[in-house]
Amino acid sequence: MSKRVFFIGVISFCGALLPLASEPANSWPQWRGAHQNGTSTTAENLPVSWSETENVQWRIRLPSWSAATPIIWEDTVLVTSGEQGFDTARVQNPLQNRSEKRDKLLLLAINRKNGSILWQREIGSGNRFIRKQNLASPSPVTDGKHIWVLTGTGFLTCFDFAGEKLWQRDIQNDYGRFGLKHGYASSPLLHDNHLYIQVLHGETTDEPSYVFAVDKATGETFWKINRWTDAPDTESPDGYSTPLVQKIGGKEQLIVVGGDYVTGHDLGNGKELWRMGGFNPGRKHNYRTVASSIFLDGTVYTSSTNGRPFIAFRPGNGRLGPKNILWENNLGADVPSPTTDGRLIYVLDDKGIMVALDARSGEVVWDRIRIEPGIYSASPTLADGKIYAISEDGTTSVLQTGREFKVLAVNKFDSHTLASPAAVGSQLFIRTADHLYCLAKQ
Repeated sequence: MSKRVFFIGVISFCGALLPLASEPANSWPQWRGAHQNGTSTTAENLPVSWSETENVQWRIRLPSWSAATPIIWEDTVLVTSGEQGFDTARVQNPLQNRSEKRDKLLLLAINRKNGSILWQREIGSGNRFIRKQNLASPSPVTDGKHIWVLTGTGFLTCFDFAGEKLWQRDIQNDYGRFGLKHGYASSPLLHDNHLYIQVLHGETTDEPSYVFAVDKATGETFWKINRWTDAPDTESPDGYSTPLVQKIGGKEQLIVVGGDYVTGHDLGNGKELWRMGGFNPGRKHNYRTVASSIFLDGTVYTSSTNGRPFIAFRPGNGRLGPKNILWENNLGADVPSPTTDGRLIYVLDDKGIMVALDARSGEVVWDRIRIEPGIYSASPTLADGKIYAISEDGTTSVLQTGREFKVLAVNKFDSHTLASPAAVGSQLFIRTADHLYCLAKQ
């Protein structure tokens, strides 16, 4: 375990969470929430403990499973799903699914008050199991008037809140087949009038990776750029993360992670403004990127494969290097994305090891503490002074934020879980293989 910390000069740092935009009331509008880092600054009085019956406001059985986060806007909850029922054996052995005929991909709108289904729409076909995921993994996104959803098969669709399809396009038909080893899983990012989508691949294609912006009203491409990488062939060019939009140097930029680099792009034309490397120091062939980055007070926090390395750096212009690094260690995570309360960076790795780091200095505050045993793919959610960390077997550890490590409760659902929780108002939404739960203090 590396604990190397590099300090570059003296910088100002804010001790409170400063979001890019205000958090919509009663909403979790996209993957990782309104602040793009897995936090809610408005949720309160959330439940700490629950069971299959305790503190369950409602639950609804879903057609199948997905790793996509539930998306909430006021009284509507949006979830993607496959058509077929969950079968653990198929997850463990995807070859068993090759002859599966029920391959539709679905979007469901659910009444937040009582869990009733408002409507269900087909958003594509060709679903299949690829290791632990299927092709319903990208999370939907909404602005409260429209809903956009992208499938792992490349269908990008816009609906209104009545479930009417407004437009649809086939990204693979437009720009060529996706070439990721484990299937496409990045979520679209909505900012102002555009959706931003990254396709970072290379394992099963020789076509270049690319990033593009889509007009949210029409579905037409606003700009598209190829994203260069010299990541070693096979898996290292592949990226499963979701981009960010943050203000850097007084101007909003798109931040893209994967292919051994983090890059910043002009929102108006996609032009690359800066590039940070160092995320595959051994030039290995299997350094694909899964975890999304987070951004806090001018600093990007990015974890590479297996968390080696985890780099906090300050963007600038052009090719960045050691002078831009705030600190660096090997305490990142492979699949779960980190979260922050504005002072500490909380990291949950795939084996249930929690680490808390001082955001400014990289000081280790929680030093590799194991929570409940298991494999963790869902990213931790931070709200109401609590961190919710859920394992693949459905066990959720509720931790107190702050410099003292404290477990508040451990709650178990007996169901496979890949999706990250969402917190809205006084409710917590957890999506397992079988059900969507709305949890609240009763």
